Amino acid sequence: MNPDTVLELARSTFLTAATILAPLLVTGAIVGLLVSILQTVTSVHEQTLTVVPKMAAVGAVLLLLLPWIVRVLLDYTNGLLGNLVQFRG
Repeated sequence: MNPDTVLELARSTFLTAATILAPLLVTGAIVGLLVSILQTVTSVHEQTLTVVPKMAAVGAVLLLLLPWIVRVLLDYTNGLLGNLVQFRG
């Protein structure tokens, strides 16, 4: 396997992972920001108040996007297995 193939495979893997994780990370960041603003306004600084809403929001987005995530992973896997001959020694 030549170095260009390895780099292309790594790039494709990282791009697929970033594509899948981006909506979840953005959701966590937005919910965290909203909870922080709420805590600042109300002067309530409880740690569990930040963790629980983030977990719930990310879990909800994960369940909503699960069919899309599976489709992206299947496309990646089909592309990888379709080019398997290219990875031979």
